[in-house]
Amino acid sequence: MILYPAIDLKNGQCVRLEQGDMDRATVFNNEPAAQAAQFEAQGFSHLHIIDLDGAFAGAPVNRAAVEEILAHCKLTIQLGGGIRDMATIENWLAAGVDRVILGTAALRNPQLVYDACKAFPGHIAVGVDARKGFVAVEGWAEATEIKADELTRQFEDAGVAAVIYTDIDRDGLLKGVNIEATAALARGTSIPIIASGGLAGLEDLVGLQKVESDGVVGAISGRALYDGRLDAAAALAMDGVV
Repeated sequence: MILYPAIDLKNGQCVRLEQGDMDRATVFNNEPAAQAAQFEAQGFSHLHIIDLDGAFAGAPVNRAAVEEILAHCKLTIQLGGGIRDMATIENWLAAGVDRVILGTAALRNPQLVYDACKAFPGHIAVGVDARKGFVAVEGWAEATEIKADELTRQFEDAGVAAVIYTDIDRDGLLKGVNIEATAALARGTSIPIIASGGLAGLEDLVGLQKVESDGVVGAISGRALYDGRLDAAAALAMDGVV
């Protein structure tokens, strides 16, 4: 199981939100590249980055911060936020991002997912962000009537590398990952699932490892790593966690 430390970018800073609310942001580092270097020094191999401003704007906003991270670390990076067209996908992959995440675009323009997966096999993920089981888009500001599993199944044969499933109601609150919903989503698809939202400590990783056979291949941690509730060394020392 891959453990992804998270960097969420807002106004060029590394922040964490509560339930995706831009007005409930805590700044953890004014230098995102330094934060990425810290994660790398701790032994992480991957990094999850979201351009929060970009998610609302519909186009990349924190490009300079992402480029600085790419220039100063060798982590395998997956990036989301404001990626809505093929040109943006191509630009980020050319810049050194390993995997781009399509969220709002996956709902608004599903053909883009198919086209991108064909053009860049292995480098396209879909972000499925749900509040009470229903997908939310546009930086989680807009609710839909589409269920998370319905959106996921749309891309069953697209060649998506992973679905990143976020329980918005838990995100940033350290209430624990919604393991049951994550495992249920994984059982309903052949696409690997990465769990996001609410990871609070080692017990969540233990719980997620128990459903790894269902197709849960990774987990994203933000606030728990920043405030020390999840000890990086202890997490990476767990059998099967990289």
